[in-house]
Amino acid sequence: MATVKATGLVARSCAALLAGGLIAMLSPSAAVAAPEYSTSEAGNPFVDGWYADPDTVVYDGRYWVFPTTSKSYSEQTYLDAFSSKDLVHWTKHSEVLRTADVAWAKYAVWAPAPIERNGKYYLYFAANDIQSDAETGGIGVAVADRPEGPYKDAVGAPLVSRFHNGAQPIDQDVFIDDDGQAYMYYGGWGHANVVKLNPDMTSLGTFADGATYKEITPADYVEGPQMFKRGGKYYLMWSEGGWTGPDYSVSYAISDSPTGPFEKLDRVLAQDPAVAKGSGHNSVVNVPGTDIWYIVYHRRPLSETDGNHRQLAYDRMYFNEDGTIRRIRMEVKDNFADGNALGWRTYGGSWAVAGGRYRADRSLGGKALLDTDFADFTYDADVRLGPGNGDAGLTFRVTRPSVGVDGYSGYYAGVGRDGKVVLGRADGSWTPLGTAYTRPGPAHRLRVTAVGPSIKVYVDDMRTPKISVTDGTYGSGAGGLRVFDTAASFDNVEVGPVR
Repeated sequence: MATVKATGLVARSCAALLAGGLIAMLSPSAAVAAPEYSTSEAGNPFVDGWYADPDTVVYDGRYWVFPTTSKSYSEQTYLDAFSSKDLVHWTKHSEVLRTADVAWAKYAVWAPAPIERNGKYYLYFAANDIQSDAETGGIGVAVADRPEGPYKDAVGAPLVSRFHNGAQPIDQDVFIDDDGQAYMYYGGWGHANVVKLNPDMTSLGTFADGATYKEITPADYVEGPQMFKRGGKYYLMWSEGGWTGPDYSVSYAISDSPTGPFEKLDRVLAQDPAVAKGSGHNSVVNVPGTDIWYIVYHRRPLSETDGNHRQLAYDRMYFNEDGTIRRIRMEVKDNFADGNALGWRTYGGSWAVAGGRYRADRSLGGKALLDTDFADFTYDADVRLGPGNGDAGLTFRVTRPSVGVDGYSGYYAGVGRDGKVVLGRADGSWTPLGTAYTRPGPAHRLRVTAVGPSIKVYVDDMRTPKISVTDGTYGSGAGGLRVFDTAASFDNVEVGPVR
């Protein structure tokens, strides 16, 4: 059986398991081990390509993400989807919905919202970015017999085609409550509405007062509403700021009713100048049968200036005892378990992921960097040395990277098979800052902590630094990996606050 995007109990023949604003209808054979991560442990972005506005659902024990294709409006004529059994390995399902299958939709297909009911799979979407009631477009609904589609227009016209209460008809999210009532939350231009969906999921109902559209706009709302339920409470999340700007962020409210009132409690996700910018337009997913929650959202790499260069990410979402949401920290990890190196950029050498490790052939100074800008941090990685006489390790506070032995400005800490540990800085040439020795061997755990000018290098023993120096030449920059006259492989990369 399939999962419906709801919370609470549903009168079905199989057990209903709470699943992130979703009810997971899973048979024992469909159950999988609960993925409990602090972030996307195999790296963010977790899928390849420019995507935005992700919505999530769980169908038959499989996690699905339906995003906007982040291109120019004229190129946004289809929707892809991604699915995973473990939130690590993702399968791409191309063009699950196309404008060719929706007569009235021409371009700007945005913010898909998936849900299942009565054996049918529904996908709500916005199209044409209408600017007035005189234009054709708005929110439509498509239907399919399988989660991966193909989805076909279910109505032949937009479900919501006009501005009501000032809300542009975009950015829809669909939620089914415990009593079976379905709701759709939507709205751009700083206004949010909620409507009831009839049991057919393709027409709108009315509220007790006869109204079809109810405005529920909380303070600072811009777009992208998302509804889920936990502990009997209704959580409304939304995006604030400009979608192309660094101020894009996510806030939330809690209510005792699916229709509010919703009063803003806090901004829980915002850009981190060390990790990414433009973080917003989120969804949530709850691992079925647990209280493990993730926020799934898009963000823009630090070095990207094109507004459409957005990527999909997820991080753990934690709750306080009173039900409020803790502020979310975008974590940086990569254990390469997904078999790729998304987010890494290489400068010299030959790099590839194999066997759950990031492998570099022997070269004189080949580098792989993450698009980050950390100043004070703790940086960890497992390093395994291959053939060669040199060393391999971590680059940090790097700027101006290029191909070449010392083609960067920043620091490097490495270790060799002979146990020699080195620390130095580069800026076209090499300046040694310290050396030490650890046990000889091919495999080492390497850590660097940097606080202002204080730099400490740990190898194998994480309690006592092998090298401790003071050097304030470089204050911040990207973190990465490097080999010098050796082959090497890397695993369990993690960069974060000093600990």
